Amino acid sequence: MYPEHVRHAPAARAVEVHQPTPIQPAVVTPAPMVAVHPGSVPAVASIVLPDGRVVTGYAINPMQHEPVAAKPPVSRAAVNVALGGVGFLAVCGGLLLLTTFITALTALITQLITLAAVIFGGYVAVQIFKPAGSKSGNTFHIRKAIFKRNHFNG
Repeated sequence: MYPEHVRHAPAARAVEVHQPTPIQPAVVTPAPMVAVHPGSVPAVASIVLPDGRVVTGYAINPMQHEPVAAKPPVSRAAVNVALGGVGFLAVCGGLLLLTTFITALTALITQLITLAAVIFGGYVAVQIFKPAGSKSGNTFHIRKAIFKRNHFNG
């Protein structure tokens, strides 16, 4: 269908333009017409398209929907009550989240204070209860009472 590729020298190349071959449409024979009694067939509408073809079909009346019963208008009070309920639920949810956050923050602070007390208390206990020969002579002032080398000087 297409010519074989042939290499040419660069100066001798010629430009060939290949146009596609149009495909011929298949020949369709129309269906034979069947005679129908005119009293049983509804009215037929024909339309001529811009290219000359004629389209024929039955006219179909648009479907008529049943009228919907008119709904009574919603009162402003009912709308306000509904919106107030939604707002109340939103505020309750926000307050619940806020109290949960405050509770978690309080627990965290309590744990940090307890951790600091345990670490500091352990350090003090190690310094106070060391054997007498390994003491550094550090003095700890706790509520105006002085502990030095296991002796209480109040």
